[in-house]
Order: sequence, then C-alpha cells, then structure tokens
Amino acid sequence: MSAEDRASYKPTQRSKAIKKARRYKELWSKDKQRKQFATEQRPGTGGFTQGIARQQQRMRAKGQEERRAKSFRPENSVSSDIYDKLAT
Repeated sequence: MSAEDRASYKPTQRSKAIKKARRYKELWSKDKQRKQFATEQRPGTGGFTQGIARQQQRMRAKGQEERRAKSFRPENSVSSDIYDKLAT
C-alpha cells in the first residue's frame, strides 16, 4: 500500500461492519438451531377451542349414562314389609 492509501485507510469502519455481520450470522445460526414450537396451532382458533367442546361432549355422555343406569332401577320403592316377606 502506498503512504496515501495508508493515510486514508480507517479500519474502525471495517471492523464495525465485520462485527455487525458476525452478530447477524450468530443470531441467524441460533435461530436455525432452536427447537420449533411444539403446540399445534390452527388458523383462527388459537388451538384452544376444542377443549370446551370436548368437555361438553363428556358431560353429555355422563348424563346419558346416568339416565341409562336410572332406567334399570325398579320403579316401585322398597316398602318396609319386605323384611317380613323375606323372613317367611
């Protein structure tokens, strides 16, 4: 390099640009290596509305099961004289 070139050369500008490029490359590399989101998301719902519908379905099924179990019970209530009938 000539003396004139050496006089006009300012390495601080170059070193700032190199630092900036290295920082960008480091951030880009870290972003590529990170774990992706594990939560499944659907557009418009946020992925959280299915829980309410499933809970309602469970409660409907539980109510149907209780009604079915109640239908198997005898219609007549147990009277107090049943013990007399069983004793004889």
